[in-house]
Amino acid sequence: MSGHDEPDTGPVVADPVGGLKSSKKALRVAAYLSAVLALLYSAVSAYWAAGGKGLLSTLGGQLEDLARRGGAASIVLGVTVALIKFAGAALSLALVQPWGRRLPQRLLTAAAIAGGVVLTVYGGLLVVVGALALGGVFGPSPANTTALRWHVSVWDLWFLLWGLLLLVAGLEHGRLRRSTRSR
Repeated sequence: MSGHDEPDTGPVVADPVGGLKSSKKALRVAAYLSAVLALLYSAVSAYWAAGGKGLLSTLGGQLEDLARRGGAASIVLGVTVALIKFAGAALSLALVQPWGRRLPQRLLTAAAIAGGVVLTVYGGLLVVVGALALGGVFGPSPANTTALRWHVSVWDLWFLLWGLLLLVAGLEHGRLRRSTRSR
């Protein structure tokens, strides 16, 4: 045996405990980051629903017009969007908090995976299409490039990242659920 050879320690055996620990850590990190993104996004929507005007120009289009006009429709839409985003945070937290164990686990996993897929596809598609529009692929640049730049680099990217984190959390939750059932 030369000084560079590794000793033969026999067959490689999977480490189920180490695998579970890493899966639990991935679940916690992804779920908490997903919840933070959802809560921050919910707070922005609640701010606009309450009449806040900061960063409205980054929305563009009909949403910006509606928020600037204010009124019942603007408030109802803003509150609804804020509550949906808040529910996304609750879903993320249910994957890792003790109170989440009282919920049907298969349904919880499925909701997290489905929500993650929807947010990822939605955000990803909007980021790609927006970037292509900014690059002139569809013709001359749109009139409001400021709002489109914000969508590509912040708002839609936020949905994409939130979706990826929720998807990872849902997949890890399902993996842990299956592995603890099979033991």
